[in-house]
Amino acid sequence: MARRRLLIVVFLVLAVWQKYTDALEPISTSLAVGTAVILSGMLASYSHVKCAMYECCREPWVKLNVTGLTNELEHKLHGQHLVISTVIKSMKGHTFNKNPQKALVLSFHGWTGGGKNFVSKIIADNLYIKGMTSDFVHLYISTHRFAHASKIEQYKDELREEIKQAVKKCPKSMFIFDEMDKMPEGLIDVLKPFIDMYDEIDGVDYRKAIFIFLSNTGGHDITLKALQHWESGRKREEIPLKEIEELITIGAYNEQGGLWHARLIEANLVNAFVPFLPMERRHIKMCIRDYLQLKKHPVSEETLSRVADELQYWPPGQKLYSTSGCKRVSQKVDVIMETI
Repeated sequence: MARRRLLIVVFLVLAVWQKYTDALEPISTSLAVGTAVILSGMLASYSHVKCAMYECCREPWVKLNVTGLTNELEHKLHGQHLVISTVIKSMKGHTFNKNPQKALVLSFHGWTGGGKNFVSKIIADNLYIKGMTSDFVHLYISTHRFAHASKIEQYKDELREEIKQAVKKCPKSMFIFDEMDKMPEGLIDVLKPFIDMYDEIDGVDYRKAIFIFLSNTGGHDITLKALQHWESGRKREEIPLKEIEELITIGAYNEQGGLWHARLIEANLVNAFVPFLPMERRHIKMCIRDYLQLKKHPVSEETLSRVADELQYWPPGQKLYSTSGCKRVSQKVDVIMETI
């Protein structure tokens, strides 16, 4: 509001001088210019002071911390080598490009509990000082925000306007769409103009924005591919991204859900389909250890095994992968530690 008032003052001063410009002597003209310069300086100073106190769409409020991003992914995310490499490369390539061709679009896929929401939070924490609470991070939970398929046209209009206003406020805004597999079919295509290769749309440049999709779609295919590698005696870390990315692309396009027959997939506008591999028992123990340390509980192999035994695994014979990933670890730890 104060900024707006200052702009009005500048405008009125310049308007008055313009009205009498023919009658002004050179010294008066110089005075007018000087006044405008002073007022402009006041506006710049106000902006500087404001951004020192409140979040603004510029450094240091918005700046990618590559070291922090790398460290958190490598030390806090377990069993997801494909995610770590893809996310770091994608974020660096897009954020450090002063003139990207299009918005960055990452689509996370895999079983529940694999770390999709966790990685989204890590990205936000290392791009914005305020992390997920930043005014420039926008989270959409499909089952909450888009609960009624009959209102899809209303949702399209609302989403279109919300994204426009958000990017006008901050070109480096981030949009996270959770539970994409439960989003009404066809709704996500409203994003296509914003993530395509346009310099601007109605005066707004969307190319520095980031869009992240979270979905269970393709999770079964990813798990089967991981199981095949395990049965053939190959290491999980040897699974190539290209091999699984093709599975996800086909699955996301053909499975019922928010990405079903999506035009943004047809137009190849998703920068990377990121597979979250199923979590093995050893990875579950790592999550348990992290939570025990967070809660300042003693860590022992006995406790790790006891908590891990409380979870369900697949396939029935080998019991190799946790069907809920690390999602239920905190609940199980809290219950068991009460009994010790």
